[in-house]
Amino acid sequence: MTEPAAGTPSRKRSLIELVASLPEQVQKLVHREIELVKTELIAKLTALGVGAGLLLGAAITLLFLVGVLLTLAIIGLSYVMPDWAAALVVAGALLVIAAVLALVGYAVLKRGIPPLPTESIASIRKDILAVKGEGRRGSDV
Repeated sequence: MTEPAAGTPSRKRSLIELVASLPEQVQKLVHREIELVKTELIAKLTALGVGAGLLLGAAITLLFLVGVLLTLAIIGLSYVMPDWAAALVVAGALLVIAAVLALVGYAVLKRGIPPLPTESIASIRKDILAVKGEGRRGSDV
C-alpha cells in the first residue's frame, strides 16, 4: 500500500482543529499577500525608474534641439535686421512665452493647494457618521 505524502495528515481534522488553525492560516495568507504586493511594487517602481530615466534623456536631447532652433531663428532674422536686434527679438519672444507659462503654472498650482485629498476626507467622515448612525440617510455632510 502507498504511504501518504509527507506533510499531509493521515486523518481528518476535527472542526475544532480547523477553527483553531484558522488564525494561523489567515496570518500566513496576509503575509503572502504582503510579499506579493512588495514584489509587484518593486517591479513596477523599477520600470517607472527606467522609464523616467529614458524620458529625462529625451528631455535633455529636446533642450539641445531647442537651442539649435533658437540659433536658427536668430540667424534667419539676422538677414533682415542687425544681429543684435535678431537676438533681442528672439529673447523677447522667449520672455513672453516664459511669463505666460509661469502665470498658467501658478494658477494651476494655486488650485492644488493645500495638497490634501479633501473630497476623500469628506467621504470618509460621511462614512464614519453613517457607521455611528448619525446624520440623515442620503444627505451630504
